[in-house]
Amino acid sequence: MALTLGLALLAASMAMAAQQPAERIVVPLDSGIPDTLLQHSVEVELLRSGPQQGLKVHFRVADWPNVYFRPKQAVWDWTGYAGLAVDIYNPEPVAQQVAVRVDNEGADGINNCNQLGTSVPPGKWTTFRIRFNRKGDDALWGMRGLPITGPKGGGAVLDLTRITAFQVFLPRPTTEHTLILNNFRLYGRGATAEKVRMPFVDRFGQYRNADWPGKLKSETEFAERVRREEAAFRANPSVHRDKYGGWADGPTLKATGWFRTEKVGGMWWLVTPEGKLFFSVGVDCVGPGEFTFIDGRDGWFEWLPEEPGPFAQFIHRQQGAHSMAEKIGGKGRTFSFYAANLVRKFGDRWRERWERTSAARLRHLGFNTIGNWSDWGFMAKAQMPFVASGGVAGTARRIEGAGGYWGKMVDVYDPGFAKAAEDGLSGVAKQFADDPHCIGYFGDNEIAWEAVERGPLASPLDQPCRIAQVEMLKQKYGSLDKLNAAWGTSAASWDALRVPENINAACREDLSAFQYSFARRYFETCRGVFKKYAPNQLYLGCRFSSAPKPAVRACADVADVVSFNLYSRSINPADWTGTNALTKPIIIGEFHFGALDRGMFHEGLVPCMDQRERAAAYAEYVRSVVSCPAFVGCHWFQYVDEPITGRWFDGENYNIGIVDVTDTPYPELTESARAIHRELYRLRSEAARRQ
Repeated sequence: MALTLGLALLAASMAMAAQQPAERIVVPLDSGIPDTLLQHSVEVELLRSGPQQGLKVHFRVADWPNVYFRPKQAVWDWTGYAGLAVDIYNPEPVAQQVAVRVDNEGADGINNCNQLGTSVPPGKWTTFRIRFNRKGDDALWGMRGLPITGPKGGGAVLDLTRITAFQVFLPRPTTEHTLILNNFRLYGRGATAEKVRMPFVDRFGQYRNADWPGKLKSETEFAERVRREEAAFRANPSVHRDKYGGWADGPTLKATGWFRTEKVGGMWWLVTPEGKLFFSVGVDCVGPGEFTFIDGRDGWFEWLPEEPGPFAQFIHRQQGAHSMAEKIGGKGRTFSFYAANLVRKFGDRWRERWERTSAARLRHLGFNTIGNWSDWGFMAKAQMPFVASGGVAGTARRIEGAGGYWGKMVDVYDPGFAKAAEDGLSGVAKQFADDPHCIGYFGDNEIAWEAVERGPLASPLDQPCRIAQVEMLKQKYGSLDKLNAAWGTSAASWDALRVPENINAACREDLSAFQYSFARRYFETCRGVFKKYAPNQLYLGCRFSSAPKPAVRACADVADVVSFNLYSRSINPADWTGTNALTKPIIIGEFHFGALDRGMFHEGLVPCMDQRERAAAYAEYVRSVVSCPAFVGCHWFQYVDEPITGRWFDGENYNIGIVDVTDTPYPELTESARAIHRELYRLRSEAARRQ
């Protein structure tokens, strides 16, 4: 059969019948590899026979290895379609992270493009779909995933009449990988939001137009759910027996009264204040509030609280949304269905009962850490280990020559940087400095380290980091002619110097040296603030997402623990041991899995088919982390599902909760978590014996 498999024939037959094909092939592979294909750090081969036909792509280790498709003419017109799909086969034994990006003119990975990532399971074909973020798309704004067409690509609103390219890429792989791609096609001809029956959100914040196991039908069900869960708490109060959730039957090391790190038998560990070995399994965002916009959404909700009224306390006004709220100017009234359900469930003393229940639930499930962005009041009362965080304040200048998903990177050479760090980080350190349950502090989250490569030299001449980088280059080369010769550039002056499009070995060495110096300055400044106000607790780094090696090395040289947010199906030990090993232990600040079988519209960053697979993926991930000597913990993001109509800040509406919007635990996930947590220290000790 032709390499477009059966879909091209299907599309052709539908076109003959209705003149409106449901799908449209974008890149036919019947005639071979198209001459419009560009390659970056990949090798491609066309497989014409055998069970796995398509474009075989071998991705090398690089920042963003990709295959990049352009139209034969200037642009594609994709008007009227919901999104782009591609079939992907993963021949490797483990799941792989892959992403797709769709471009308008001027796309740079953040602006003028949409992109979406997913996890591709091993040994089978998977269909990847990216739904376009398009102007006038439909009435359902502010949601990453929609009831009809699923996950939407993040980024700008696309002009579908002028698509200039799309690409399939791997996000910063640390090892080489191979995938087979086929059937690049448009899907969802004429899909519109009018097919959603209004209102589609019930009084509990659930999807009104579907049913599933565990859906709450009446407030009277809350009492029985409380009774069953509290009975489980009494029967099995905790997986761990140690006071801090540490290895009760393991060795006892030096007790300092505070959490610390130590390498024992080739394995990194956290050590509790009492000297017991500790592996941190935690949950982020344990709090009573998840808010979604209610302004500009007439007819969406079956019920909203009256103002004034008993639930009006959960109506807030927010402004400064990051994305997906342009329709209301990024500001308006928000409401928390989750908090309202806590009142329905627990009554007038809902806050106190929620705190008690949440602490008991975490212990019952075997979690031993309250993760990042959790409620400070809850952390102070729960008597459980926890982590906390702060961020460098906005008073320092940013690198103007480059962007970043959450915002521009702070310029550490700006004279105001030290004060910005003090202002942003000191408060949280002062808050918890005397609490031995506090493991330590993160500074910032997923900041734009990639901006440090090209951003400084692309910035205005008075940008402090540009001045610092040019001075470093002058000291090394002495003259611009020598630098031009080394870099293969032809800059007419130091003011005109830019990072070349193609970076050679000499240029890479110089850029890496500056990245390290920049990062070292950042981490030393942040560590200084935390140690000034909380000298006994750990500095946990910056929760890398973008993670250039020079920045990671600088963090390992300065911080007590290096932190990453790692969204994948599992951890490959080879990426973190041997020649890839860091000099400090690693903690994972975020990971999650989601599915669409319980009334949610988006699976999150690592999709699963259903709750059963989601539960299995959790156990697989934790097992891979606890067995790797480099890691001392992993924290799930997050405690409760995001609102189905999108969190107010950026429209995320992922099925990523331990509990749903009614505060009901997902039984498959929580049973799996309890089972693997029961085995943590046995698995860790077995891994240690293999060292």
